[in-house]
Amino acid sequence: MFINDFLFYTGIFLITVTAIPLVRHDYWIFRVFEYPRLQKLTLNALILVLTIYYFPVNLSGQLIGALLFLNLIYLLYLVLPFTPFSSKQVMKSRHPAGKNNLKLLIANVYQENRQSAAYHQLIDNCNPDVILMVETNTWWAEQMDSISESYPHQLRAPLENTYGMMLYSKLELVGGSVNFLVEADIPSIEVNVKLASGQLLKLHCLHPQPPVPQENPRSTERDKEILLIAKKAKDSKMPVLVAGDLNDVAWSYTTELFGKISGLLDPRRGRGFFNSFNAKYVFLRFPLDHIFCSTDFTLTHIKRMKSCGSDHFPMFVEFQYDPQAEVLQEQPEVTEDDLELAEEKLNNV
Repeated sequence: MFINDFLFYTGIFLITVTAIPLVRHDYWIFRVFEYPRLQKLTLNALILVLTIYYFPVNLSGQLIGALLFLNLIYLLYLVLPFTPFSSKQVMKSRHPAGKNNLKLLIANVYQENRQSAAYHQLIDNCNPDVILMVETNTWWAEQMDSISESYPHQLRAPLENTYGMMLYSKLELVGGSVNFLVEADIPSIEVNVKLASGQLLKLHCLHPQPPVPQENPRSTERDKEILLIAKKAKDSKMPVLVAGDLNDVAWSYTTELFGKISGLLDPRRGRGFFNSFNAKYVFLRFPLDHIFCSTDFTLTHIKRMKSCGSDHFPMFVEFQYDPQAEVLQEQPEVTEDDLELAEEKLNNV
């Protein structure tokens, strides 16, 4: 019967695309299936129910049913850390207000988007201390000139290749630079931000290329840039925040490796997925826009904001620098194998 064939081959497909990311290869076909973990989980559950209901009780039915059940358990295990059923990696701020707080707005504006007024309204509503905008070209730089009075401290690298980056701050920026760590046309930002208390923190902003055929068929350059920032974060003598559109999902092995190498924490763990892309298609959403912090920060607030015409939702996060929290929060555990894998990726060309 058609329904039996459909269920059997769809089940095999779901199991296959779940297993493909286990192959640690940089070519895009091995990496792109890391993204739709929630989608695979949803479809797997649906196909499993239909298989139990429609498929005859024979060897093929029992086999595909058992494999789908195991696949479902595996996918649930993978997504559990990003649900409220798991422990929070970053603790809630004990004193929500104060001069050690930092409100950060991250927005991939989509270069061809022309709804700049929506971002001005968003900034008015959030009143962030620091704004990071990516996919910003000269047009976007001109549209944001009007916030310069409120955000006088700036680092801007508008580009026409969809990888432009602009940072605006009410707080003083110290010793900042726009860097091109891996590719000559892909910028990142490294800067010290002085909180109202006078405490300095290190902020890294990045937006590497995704591993897709139309951009870059390999994840090599993306992974290298992410891990270069991880090493910089680990070596920092001051509190660290890393923010940006990493073009990688929160649960990929590269992002997990980033956490282990850097020692930084993910405030989404234990709270939710905060799928920031794609704003235009409900079933094709992944957590691509990231904010990581060192163990001396606590979380006051995190929220995915409404769409402003881009294919990414903006993300708004408020952290509090709390040095006493450092002894209460554990860094991700790193092994020798993790260090070897990171060095291998850093040495790739």
